[in-house]
Amino acid sequence: MKTYLVGGAVRDKLLNYPFTEKDWVVIGESPESMIAQKFIPVGKDFPVFLHPKTREEYALARTERKIAPGYTGFNFHTAPDVTLEQDLIRRDLTINAIALSSSGQLIDPYGGQNDLKNRILRHVSPAFNEDPVRLLRVARFAARYAHLGFRIADETQQLMQQMVQQGEVNHLVAERVWTETHKALTEDQPSYFFKTLKSCGALAIIFPEINDLFGVPQPAKYHPEIDTGIHALLTVDQAAHLTQDPATRFAALVHDLGKAKTPAHKWPGHRGHESYGLPILEQLCQRLRIPKAYKTLAQQVMAHHTTSHKAIHLQPEALAEMLFNIGAFKKNNTLIYFLLACEADAKGRTGLEKKPYPQASFIQNAQQAALAINTESLTSGSLKGPQIGAAIQQSRTQAITDYYQTHARLE
Repeated sequence: MKTYLVGGAVRDKLLNYPFTEKDWVVIGESPESMIAQKFIPVGKDFPVFLHPKTREEYALARTERKIAPGYTGFNFHTAPDVTLEQDLIRRDLTINAIALSSSGQLIDPYGGQNDLKNRILRHVSPAFNEDPVRLLRVARFAARYAHLGFRIADETQQLMQQMVQQGEVNHLVAERVWTETHKALTEDQPSYFFKTLKSCGALAIIFPEINDLFGVPQPAKYHPEIDTGIHALLTVDQAAHLTQDPATRFAALVHDLGKAKTPAHKWPGHRGHESYGLPILEQLCQRLRIPKAYKTLAQQVMAHHTTSHKAIHLQPEALAEMLFNIGAFKKNNTLIYFLLACEADAKGRTGLEKKPYPQASFIQNAQQAALAINTESLTSGSLKGPQIGAAIQQSRTQAITDYYQTHARLE
């Protein structure tokens, strides 16, 4: 059996970039011979097997032919006579079309090493445009390797634009869009994923809610970057600096979707954008089948981020109401992630990236003051049902009021 390490493991090994998964391609074998050697078949569309000991994926070398639109519209061919070069040419980028033999020899028929050296993302063959998921993958690689100085080759950029113009992107399904987006949100600079999609025209089709933010101005006093779309991308990158949590990064990205609904004659103000954005967010999450936990946090950040920014100067009742609304007193609350997204919003502005966000600790301390009240006397007395909840809310609001009286003026 001839096996070769391929794809991301080889690419990242050459870049000295961390990687965990290993994919292998097998030459000269058949499904029957793989099974006879105790490999476990798992592939649905083409023969992929798990190694009986390592559980790493081994795929038979294959060729493919486009037979219908979309990423599923392919006919795959595997046979013992399919060569390694034939398998590699069907891959998306040259940097992903390098193989490593068991003896340590690099097989690089399409110039991947040179493109790694020159920091270029370049398609392997014109067949790139047959699979719209590849457009998302290029955008994700742009986000992953932006800090290393990678750029998209001009001819690849043109091909991506053609894919959008020819409607191939319209055949993307929700699950694949969200899978690639989720991966992009885990990268150090997720903004490059969305920048790449916008540069080829795909953002307007895949994420129209985000695309609509570009060209919408904000007050220069608070947003030196002016453009709301630019602010959204600055904010998601700030969130990436603050936390590894992809749900928080998603909430930061979409927190201002409502500004796209502000009538132009009211620009650059955006009164009410917090509530205007909620149905837009609902539409986005439903279309891409975004997990409920992501949507819930994003809704909380969208609805209450401006309250968080003003917390120190609010009436205590207003902060208490916000904390109740976002479930900050529940056992498994997400207040810390809410505050990180709000901090990312405050810092996602040109020139304000280093500005402190004291509101976070102030709000957390107010939450702790409210949680410190003794609720036993309220639950063990004569109060029943909703009366208990109302009494607890009143007591917690009073605790926050007391906290303001002793701390707010010190901030």
